[in-house]
Amino acid sequence: MTTTLDTPFDRAVEDVRSALGDQGFGVLTEIDLAGTLKEKIDADIAPQVILGACRPPLAHAAVQAEPSIGLLLPCNVVVRSLEDGRTAVEAMDPRVMVTVTGNEALGEVAADAHARLDAALAALGGTAGN
Repeated sequence: MTTTLDTPFDRAVEDVRSALGDQGFGVLTEIDLAGTLKEKIDADIAPQVILGACRPPLAHAAVQAEPSIGLLLPCNVVVRSLEDGRTAVEAMDPRVMVTVTGNEALGEVAADAHARLDAALAALGGTAGN
């Protein structure tokens, strides 16, 4: 799931947090990938953060259906700076949980999470990708 925004990186991060919040997701973690790589191995990449988004009712339902689902939680959303001042926002399709686990009981939870992430990305007003 991806969208490209005609928005600078810092503003896009704020907008993504807000759009996720509007869909009932909280951001539990934020990993500054560019900052970490610079600090640890002196590598330079474009600004990029990984936001660990969670909607507790969905996480609870997922754990009830599949106790080991924590390996795939939370829903990670990547905000990545592109050339020319644009920003990419990417998320793994939560329906992959069903494929990875083979547990059809996760279908409803995954569909709900997908719909909410899709709505959050659409609300950003970018250009949808694959």
